[in-house]
Formats: sequence, C-alpha cells, structure tokens
Amino acid sequence: MRANRRSDTKPELALRRELHKQGYRYRKDYRIDLTGARVRPDIAFTARRVAVFVDGCFWHCCPEHGGQPASNTWYWEPKLARNVERDRAADAALAAAGWQVVRIWEHESLDAAVAAVVTALAGMTRA
Repeated sequence: MRANRRSDTKPELALRRELHKQGYRYRKDYRIDLTGARVRPDIAFTARRVAVFVDGCFWHCCPEHGGQPASNTWYWEPKLARNVERDRAADAALAAAGWQVVRIWEHESLDAAVAAVVTALAGMTRA
C-alpha cells in the first residue's frame, strides 16, 4: 500500500495544470486546522475558502466504479467505510468553518472538473 499516492495523483495533477494554465493560483495539499478536525484538501483556494478534493473511485467508494473487493472483505469493507465517513466529516467541518467543498471523482472529464472548480470560485466572494 506504500505505492498508493496520497497526493499528486494523475487526475489531480491534470486538474492543477489546467487551473494554473487558466491563471488560478492555489495551495496544494494545504493543511487546514479546524476545531475538532484537521483537513488536507488536494487543492485549496485560501482567500476564497474553496477546498477541492479529487477522490479515487476505489478508495472513496464511487457509486459508478467503486467495487467491493472479493477477497479479504473483513479488512477492506471497514477500511473503505472509514474513508467515506472521514470524507463526510471533513465536508461538514469545512462547511461549518465557512469553506465550500468541491469533490471530483477521478473518472470525471478534465473539462467537467475544471468547470466545477471555476463555478465554485465564481460563487465565492473574497473575504
């Protein structure tokens, strides 16, 4: 499992490159300390308080592509369930702190992902 990347995955890199090319500046893997939670979005727009997560289909149980492993279910089912619970807790903590959360699946097209982020950024005013 050491070979599984926590950051700088291919979909995340593609999204970051495209956002940078369009003139957006952001922080990558930026730690946000909230009351009762510590969150690390893949991309953070700190001034506009927008947190972007690029979720892998397997690790975050995508409804379209996230299948349950057939072997070692005693290990994988609780692990994947904890990942989803942690995602929901992070979303709630960020929303309570005034952040807008954008979750993008790795299988989404780059154009759709960029559009989702740009829409979120356009909806947020500078603080």
